[in-house]
Amino acid sequence: MKKIVKQIVGIDVSQDELVTCLGRMYDDWTPELYAKKTFPNTRKGMESLVLWVQKQTDSGASVRFVMEATGVYHEQLAYYLDENDYQLTIVLPNKISNYMRTLQTKTITDKTAAEAIARFGLERKLDNWYRPKGIYRKLKQLTRERYQLVEQRTTIKNQLHAEQTEADSSKDSIKRMKVRIALLDKQEQQIEAELKELIKTDAEVQKIILIVCSLPGVGLLTASAVLGETNGFDLIRNRRQLASYAGFDVQEKQSGTSVKGKSRISKKGNKYLRRAMHMPALAAIRHDQRFKAIFSRLLAKHGIKMKAAVAVQRKLLEMMYTLYKTDKKFDKNYLQKKAEAA
Repeated sequence: MKKIVKQIVGIDVSQDELVTCLGRMYDDWTPELYAKKTFPNTRKGMESLVLWVQKQTDSGASVRFVMEATGVYHEQLAYYLDENDYQLTIVLPNKISNYMRTLQTKTITDKTAAEAIARFGLERKLDNWYRPKGIYRKLKQLTRERYQLVEQRTTIKNQLHAEQTEADSSKDSIKRMKVRIALLDKQEQQIEAELKELIKTDAEVQKIILIVCSLPGVGLLTASAVLGETNGFDLIRNRRQLASYAGFDVQEKQSGTSVKGKSRISKKGNKYLRRAMHMPALAAIRHDQRFKAIFSRLLAKHGIKMKAAVAVQRKLLEMMYTLYKTDKKFDKNYLQKKAEAA
């Protein structure tokens, strides 16, 4: 009789539902998907899910829950499972989507996604997920709130400009717009002050931000946004994965010699990370010779300024991760010293 050596609960999480698929691996390395069920994404639904899993699985082998990092919808379930000491792995969405391509799944639904997550869990050696430090959650909340304020202010400023240039502009409308802009300015200052006070409460985060901010163009707001969006780089294993998570990975379309589309970034990632790297990249290009040289070289190659700037954004983000991993500040003479040593 075959023995079960591995049991996986693959969960596709949405705002309202937890679509679940159970899988198991036997000692002859044969995988099997054998049960599926959908639960509401509520506390009661989570309790029902756990009870169902206990009834459907073999107590002789450990059970691991596997899910994607889907915005904020997965967090309540992740915290519930963590509180009750269940083995849990949270995978970046791009990993699952890339894996699904290898399965040649023609129809992508919540059920097929849950099946793919279960298969992925059966085939891979997975790390345990641990609840991130509360400070990273707060950093993400504050930096996203600031991002939304800046977006609103930009919209109102554009409306104000349009109103002021009209032939018959409304003085009352202009006055109200200026009041709203002043309010948003004040709230932005409050958020920035909260961020500074929050960072002061954690010595480890202070150290990371000090290291990361040694990069040209990277300041407190950028560092806070990156740490908040990545949970302090908790889910990141290498630079390529980080670039993919941010949506900086390059997509190419090529077939034989006749079909060759333009390469472009996928943008299938965290838009807040990409947004956070925009201004730092422009500052680095303007004030640092190394990044200016990278930008000039890429611009000379294809002549597209935005494409070259995006490459610098990716480079900066990857270097932030490298500095974090090596625990060293940025040294602008690093390449020169390395060449001299060689």
